[in-house]
Amino acid sequence: MTKILKFLFVGDIVGQPGLMMFQKWVPKLKEQYSIDSVIVNGENAAKNGRGITLKNIDFFKHNGASVITTGNHVWENREFYNTLNSRDDVIRPANYPPGCPGKGFTFFELEGYTIAVINLHGRVFVRDHLDCPFRAIDSLLTFIQTKTNMIFVDFHAEATSEKKAMGLYLDGRVSGIFGTHTHVQTSDSQILPNGTAYMTDLGSSGARNSVIGMQADGILKKFLFFQKMGSIVVEDTGPFELSGIIVNVDATSGRAIFVERVNIIDEELHRTLAGDKKEN
Repeated sequence: MTKILKFLFVGDIVGQPGLMMFQKWVPKLKEQYSIDSVIVNGENAAKNGRGITLKNIDFFKHNGASVITTGNHVWENREFYNTLNSRDDVIRPANYPPGCPGKGFTFFELEGYTIAVINLHGRVFVRDHLDCPFRAIDSLLTFIQTKTNMIFVDFHAEATSEKKAMGLYLDGRVSGIFGTHTHVQTSDSQILPNGTAYMTDLGSSGARNSVIGMQADGILKKFLFFQKMGSIVVEDTGPFELSGIIVNVDATSGRAIFVERVNIIDEELHRTLAGDKKEN
């Protein structure tokens, strides 16, 4: 009998609103869809929406995450570097230069099967001098494919063209590849011709009426008047949303057999946060 494993991938968590949405909705989604494992991008989970902390990792694990992926903002908090070096459940993009803290992939066990998760960063519109993500993934797969045929990739990138190119490049070689970083969910969730689940961007979890999770005022100054953005603050006024994708995988072949886009809008949590702010 074919074993089907069910995964939930959650897009960039932005600050406290994103964390609260994760805490409230991930357990419900796990129950509703009989989810076996959750992978989440947490690079914006810190209170100010930039970076991630050990406390965030413990929060995600307590609320059902198996692996936490990141991106360029993983370097915001220097005290987190030791966590990257010591933990196997949080990873950073694999194509950063050798010697950077942490690693770009990890394995975990699920119902007797080995699952691999890889983190990559795109190069288009990115200032950092990164290694080629296409060549990096080729090198990693040479090793990882000897361990498992269930492999997922978080491709943290700006350009939709680069993400789609990577999706087609990896089609049939990994179980799923999902874009993060732009915080805007795309509607192209699909199974590519050779059995790889794909979505250009998972979206984000945080304030819906915001600029990628942040308050608009400071960002608008830059666009309108070329002024420095100054202090950018996480938007904590609702409604809030949680975005991602559900993927079912045939554990024997490693191929995706089902995908469903997730986008939850929560008005009730907005009222809860508003009440908390008023009391404080």
